Amino acid sequence: MSLQIQSNYKVPEKTAEIAWVIFPDGNLYMKLFDTFGSLFSDQDFAQLFPDNGQPAFSPVRLMLVLILQFIEGLSDRQAADAVRTRIDWKYLMCLEITDPGFNYSILSEFRTRLLENEWEQKQFDKLLVCIRDVGCIKKHGQQHTDSTIVLGAVRELNRLEMVGETMRHALDSLSVVTPDWLLVHVQPAWLDRYGSQVQNYRLPTSQEKRDALADQIGADGLVLLNAIWDVAAPVWLREVPAIRTLHAV
Repeated sequence: MSLQIQSNYKVPEKTAEIAWVIFPDGNLYMKLFDTFGSLFSDQDFAQLFPDNGQPAFSPVRLMLVLILQFIEGLSDRQAADAVRTRIDWKYLMCLEITDPGFNYSILSEFRTRLLENEWEQKQFDKLLVCIRDVGCIKKHGQQHTDSTIVLGAVRELNRLEMVGETMRHALDSLSVVTPDWLLVHVQPAWLDRYGSQVQNYRLPTSQEKRDALADQIGADGLVLLNAIWDVAAPVWLREVPAIRTLHAV
């Protein structure tokens, strides 16, 4: 994918108009742009992209998404949805109010590109300097600048979302192919836990709660798989595609 360098980022007039109606006093992300501008430039990422090929989505905006999803504890799917629906995100990224955003998979590809080229720390250090220069961080204070903390936290959220969605998909599939069997083996709490898509609700922000949710999903999956591999269960249940996926995950 080739990089089409955009020399300057400005908030579109309509986006700014609606944003200030919704947030008459501004908010964190609007103030972030008004204070620092776009923070990054496309030229910062020029060495990561070839000179030809399909145009890449703006790396400046993708870098901002990585930061915002860490701040809000969002998976890639949720972050991509926020780009499409959040006026304050569009303001910070200088997007038209009608901009449809991008497929969430682009974020994973961009993270990989940063890590493979050891480019992530340079950009996080640049952000840190900007914040320090306006007095938000003391010049002689200590700051944790390890960019892998940010990228690792997002990766963990994506994995948590994946296992939750895998369990939900397995239950949905069983409700279609063998509803009577599922009714006997389903646990009451599963309806609340897996009744809606995992990306539709906010994942836990604390490490303790994330670990607890991962343990809970793992325990639920084990209960379901044990029931399916029980000698009394129909053998063909093990061949249901969603169950095979759950077993692999």
